[in-house]
Amino acid sequence: MTPDQKFARYVKVSLVGFIVVFFYYIVADVWLPVTPQARVYHPVVQISPQINGRVTDVLVSNNQTVKAGDVLFEIDKNTYQLALEQAQLALDDAKLQNKRLDTNVKALEAQISAANAKLHEQQLLKKRGETLYKQNSISEQELESIRANFAASQSNLAAFEAQLAEAVLARGDSGQDNLALRHAANQLAQAELNLSYTQVRALSDGVVANLQLLEGSYAVAGKPLLAVVAKKADLVADFREKSLLNMQPGSLAKVVFDSRPGEVFDAKIETFEAGVSDGQLSANGLLSTTETSNRWVRDAQRQRIHLVLPNNTQLINNMPSGARATVQLLPQSALGQWLGTVQIRFISWLHYIY
Repeated sequence: MTPDQKFARYVKVSLVGFIVVFFYYIVADVWLPVTPQARVYHPVVQISPQINGRVTDVLVSNNQTVKAGDVLFEIDKNTYQLALEQAQLALDDAKLQNKRLDTNVKALEAQISAANAKLHEQQLLKKRGETLYKQNSISEQELESIRANFAASQSNLAAFEAQLAEAVLARGDSGQDNLALRHAANQLAQAELNLSYTQVRALSDGVVANLQLLEGSYAVAGKPLLAVVAKKADLVADFREKSLLNMQPGSLAKVVFDSRPGEVFDAKIETFEAGVSDGQLSANGLLSTTETSNRWVRDAQRQRIHLVLPNNTQLINNMPSGARATVQLLPQSALGQWLGTVQIRFISWLHYIY
């Protein structure tokens, strides 16, 4: 065989190999989809104080495992301790003020009793005076004086009754239903709550990450000061839209992690993401922005799926957030599942190299 014939054969073999690979890629992209765009994500809880103050003590270190409820750092509590004492004084003052009002109510009730007795006396004098006036035993001036005293007694009684009504209204309900006591108790509860906020606690189990907080820093309410990486992990993978044509929740998959080359793990699709950021519209008051591209064939849109490893939940939970993986989705057919397993096994071996 001449060199030209050998070269021609090499070219033919290469063309046949290229065509075979090309068609395999087209078929595999739909029936045996695989993506290296997969990651392990852990929810990150940003820890923010709910009050302002100087940080007096940091009780955790970087990469330390914490449990929900563990104290992470403390804020200067002197100001909030004084506020608690002031609220307690306000509650005690409200109780004392209610006692004063109770005494005032009793005093007014006693004055009303005396005014009623006085009014009854004046009523009898008025009746007797009118009888004597008819008998010409007293003058008209004396009768008018008696009537004036009776009217004054009526007015005096009405004034005491009005004062009593005002005192009862100021006193309010008795016991714990009293408005002043409830207001003071609410302030006391708020002061106790603020004092408890001086100890900032973990909201969930996890690991403290990228700790930069130092004693002496000033904490501002609502501003994150450290982060806790939760133990629960989520494995997500991004596929081209057409690659998910034949897939649905519950479809089988194989996963290879970059950190564990040569190992293939069974998985299945848990859910499909509702959308991606490219499909999100913001109500910003601006006109719509059209998509522009100079390419004849645009880039394929990727959609995200969430996967679970039923037999290796603890394994994925122990992986760091951001760990990379390669995901192979498997079709329903036995042949397709065998080809997919061979494909992902080959990729797992390549992970020893790159």
